[in-house]
Amino acid sequence: MKSRLFLIISTLALALAASVPGAVAQPAAALLAPPDISLTNVKAHLSQLQSIATGNGGNRAHGRPGYLASANYVRGLLDGAGFTTTLQSFTYNGATGYNVIADWPGGDPNDILMVGAHLDSVAAGPGINDNGSGSASILETALTVSRLGLAPAKHLRFAWWGAEELGLRGSTYYVSNLAATERTRIKAYLNFDMVGSPNPGYFLYDGDNSDGVGSGPGPAGSAELERVLQDYFSSIGVPTRGTDFDGRSDYGPFISRGIPAGGTFTGAEGVKTSAQASLWGGTAGQAFDPCYHRSCDTTANINDTALNRNADAIAYSVWTIAAGGTTPPPSVVWSDDFETAKGWTVDPGGTDTATTGRWERGDPEATTSSGTKQLGTTTSGANDLVTGRLAGAAAGDYDLDGGTTTIQSPSITLPSAGPLRLSLSWYLAHGSNSSSADYLRVRIVGSTTSTVLQQLGAAANRDGSWSTATADISAFAGQSVRVVVEAADASTASLVEAGVDDVKITG
Repeated sequence: MKSRLFLIISTLALALAASVPGAVAQPAAALLAPPDISLTNVKAHLSQLQSIATGNGGNRAHGRPGYLASANYVRGLLDGAGFTTTLQSFTYNGATGYNVIADWPGGDPNDILMVGAHLDSVAAGPGINDNGSGSASILETALTVSRLGLAPAKHLRFAWWGAEELGLRGSTYYVSNLAATERTRIKAYLNFDMVGSPNPGYFLYDGDNSDGVGSGPGPAGSAELERVLQDYFSSIGVPTRGTDFDGRSDYGPFISRGIPAGGTFTGAEGVKTSAQASLWGGTAGQAFDPCYHRSCDTTANINDTALNRNADAIAYSVWTIAAGGTTPPPSVVWSDDFETAKGWTVDPGGTDTATTGRWERGDPEATTSSGTKQLGTTTSGANDLVTGRLAGAAAGDYDLDGGTTTIQSPSITLPSAGPLRLSLSWYLAHGSNSSSADYLRVRIVGSTTSTVLQQLGAAANRDGSWSTATADISAFAGQSVRVVVEAADASTASLVEAGVDDVKITG
């Protein structure tokens, strides 16, 4: 944090779901009871984060190798569980940071429940309670979503934020770079930051300002999120108290845009009072976390009971608010992470006009000109598709020049029944001398052609940053199709770079 069992009956689940913003009530028979999240599994993730910190200078801080290793650990597990993941990069204090974004297939794309925790530590220590505890708990919840094949009415999105300890930098970057229409699709955000403090309290973000002090209530709908979590703790006989939306964690960028938020918190450097010790046990006159932002914030700095209760509360809130049933998760029909050659063809029609910067598969080198233009990082592995992978002595040495460049996938045979979805990671970067004549375009070509992504240039500087695109391609069911990726530098003397990674079709 920045400085400072059970089963539910169907009727209760329906009532809670109906009261939460955007919730869709499902037939009682379709509802799954919230699972008991394995404390053993959560602690295994914490042990991995500790090992990563130990092997990388004792921390997992922004811009340090321990952070990227943490992000890759989380992302690798989610990829294996069937999530569509993105490693979103951003720059702060001259260093590259990363957010891990993971989407569970299905659910209403216009009604997104988002669950987040920051993954970075301070430079002083490994950050196992702050905030390995929240990160590991939402990770195990996400993996349980996959194991149980949850088919929620809402679309589920999980996030692990970078550079929270430096001022909510990762979550702010994510929210600020969403198009307004995309932000409106996020109907609720749940934040979990420090959920295993060794001298714990049980705090819920005070959605309605019922404690009557502090920063005031959250956006409309926050009180309902608080009530869902409160219902869980009431069911296990644990009293809770409100904690203010004081801007100290990653709910900040969401509530600033009017997105309802909630979550749990077990305390940081604040001192537990006698009244709180009477309420929850523990030691009065001692900090909730005496190792807050210190080197002793290790796996020994965790209260197992608090961690277990909060992990189960996270699962309860996800299952209750998402109001879903169970069906098998989508299977991967075809995918390419570009770590091996799978038969893509450059200039398949013999019509490309680009003189440099043609598409190629490779390990990209970073290029900078008034900000990052060609990303030296991929979203997975070492390789991606990139317009001229080399950097050169000058920014424009290997950028896309002279017109268009096209690359085409091998033939992909789609199953005869949908739904079918295409997802991919992408970026288009350019200088302020660009125009709408420059573009990145992705098409599906079968018996007909459909453009599934088009990003145009503009007379404004645009730095490279990985984004995710998804598209419904069910209309091509039963066909053999190809994915065609095209980029153009058709403006006078413009600097253009583009990249594509992790192309996947699920059905």
